[in-house]
Amino acid sequence: MTAYNVVRFRVKPGRDQEFVDLHRKANADFKGWRNGALVKTGNQTYCLVGEWDSFDNIVAARPGLIGMLDSVRDMLEDLGNGLGVTDPVSGEAVLQLKMARAKASAKPKAKKKAAAKAMRKPAKKKKAAKKKAAKRRRR
Repeated sequence: MTAYNVVRFRVKPGRDQEFVDLHRKANADFKGWRNGALVKTGNQTYCLVGEWDSFDNIVAARPGLIGMLDSVRDMLEDLGNGLGVTDPVSGEAVLQLKMARAKASAKPKAKKKAAAKAMRKPAKKKKAAKKKAAKRRRR
């Protein structure tokens, strides 16, 4: 089952770009790693969201993830409340959310048909006007 890890950070003033650049260059070559995103959540605050094949993959990757954290630790501020410089959580997905697709209703089809019919009418009127003009010329 798909699993996710989320880690919250607060970057020291003036270190934002360096923090982002280090993540851009990071090699997340972990077994089961699908993809991730670094999300700016406020002034100097970020969340890293990782998507994994399974929770076991996250557990196995923790030493490497801690190593990655160690490479940016000096850029981070303590979050307070005894958290330290990160606030990590992880777990298995219990529900995959998908965007609902709008069902095609009869009204749009009816509108399309009406528009097509309206476009045909001028052509029919032109044809009828041409016939009348031809009759007048014959007289």
